Amino acid sequence: MNCPFCNNTTFKVTNKRDSFEGIRRRRECLKCKKRVTTQERIIESDIYVVKKDGSREKYDSMKLKRGLDKAFEKRPVSKEKQEKIILEIEEQIRKKRKNEVKSRELGELMMKKIKKLDKVAYVRFASVYREFKDIKDFKEELKGL
Repeated sequence: MNCPFCNNTTFKVTNKRDSFEGIRRRRECLKCKKRVTTQERIIESDIYVVKKDGSREKYDSMKLKRGLDKAFEKRPVSKEKQEKIILEIEEQIRKKRKNEVKSRELGELMMKKIKKLDKVAYVRFASVYREFKDIKDFKEELKGL
């Protein structure tokens, strides 16, 4: 890697954090002393999601993120906690060492994690995931809480 300011190739890392996107490193050029942030993502084997109809599609963590964003919208849960949910789910999938996961399994993992953090977000997510048809479905879910 070259410094974008002076083209030097020597840096020192001043800060390192895990994030949803991968590993963020704050680097300081040893020559010009300017700082830059780099993003690193570990590339692993592809995981495929098997849908209800039997079709397969490549796993996309952004789909999980969008689902969480909708569930936690206007709720007092930080983005860091939401990102942690996705990282934990991905870790559970990878531990099984399978290259396929059923969409139902993903949905159930999401629901368990959401339920621990926020009951309102859980009901929001469950209503979409389980395709609630009417108020009766909501009542049944709320009884379980």
